[in-house]
Amino acid sequence: MKTPLGRVRGMGAAHSGAEHFWLQRLTAVANIPLLIGFLIVIVSLVGRGHATVIATLTNPFVAILILAAVISVVIHMRLGMQVIIEDYVHSEALKILLLMANTFLAFGIGLAAIYAILKINFGL
Repeated sequence: MKTPLGRVRGMGAAHSGAEHFWLQRLTAVANIPLLIGFLIVIVSLVGRGHATVIATLTNPFVAILILAAVISVVIHMRLGMQVIIEDYVHSEALKILLLMANTFLAFGIGLAAIYAILKINFGL
């Protein structure tokens, strides 16, 4: 049951369903060109030496492409797992624990990947 204002705004009882839905679709669409670019870079580096790989990854365009891909994929991963947890875990305590773990895992993966890319890019 929705109020007339809720129907106009497109929000359900939690007031975030439509936003979550569209963010997941937006990251899915963004992942297509980002991952194609990422795969092109990775495939072009197969069999190359360490110096060539580092030189390629220090290119600002390549670093920004990989950073954007990592951020988009991590956000998409977190949202997808959140939906699965909310749909299939029925214990409220376990659901909250898994949602927190999902957020921390996604944040940790994203942070580690971003750190590695920046470390390579800036030669730290």
